[in-house]
Amino acid sequence: MINEKDLQLYFIMGSNNTHRDPFQVLQEAIDGGITIFQYREKGTAAKTGEKEIQFGKQLRAICKANHIPFIVNDNIDLAMQLEADGLHLGQGDTPIIEVRKRLSASFSIGISVSTVEEAVLAEQQGASYLGVGPIFPTETKPGKEPIGIQTIREIKVKTNIPIVAIGGISMNVVPQIKEAGVAGISVISSISQAKNSKQAAEELQKQLYSIT
Repeated sequence: MINEKDLQLYFIMGSNNTHRDPFQVLQEAIDGGITIFQYREKGTAAKTGEKEIQFGKQLRAICKANHIPFIVNDNIDLAMQLEADGLHLGQGDTPIIEVRKRLSASFSIGISVSTVEEAVLAEQQGASYLGVGPIFPTETKPGKEPIGIQTIREIKVKTNIPIVAIGGISMNVVPQIKEAGVAGISVISSISQAKNSKQAAEELQKQLYSIT
């Protein structure tokens, strides 16, 4: 079961998120201090074919060798095939109640939320943690209205499970987000698009630790 400490620096990446060798990027990110990893394929790459399974297996192997919890986005079957530590669901994905019927109690399930109401419902239905966002505008969620840091505070008051902030998070806003009461921050491009992913992860960790 994933604990709150594991959620401190949550890195998300799929085959479309980097122009460099993704396995090198992941290893660099781990060396730099990420505490959890989510395999997230979007667009045409989101289908579960042999290519996606093999790609996931390699990512999983790197995480396992480095004792980093491995999460799969959306896809229950893929999560089971890869022996993932958890699954992350969006608002339009399979309801968590249905997912729980197929997975063991030790399997962690994260839910993406953007309102207090969604957060409260997710906790009631058995979510292990909340992915709250997008906090700021982000190319990963084009057209999605950012919810701002105040929404984190409001959700924190109404829920009791860990919160991970996501969406447009850069170095200079990490202190503000951390002070709002989150367990951690989640990033994609800040690490996957960096020239040196190890250095990028280290800098984010420095920001987190400076106010821990």
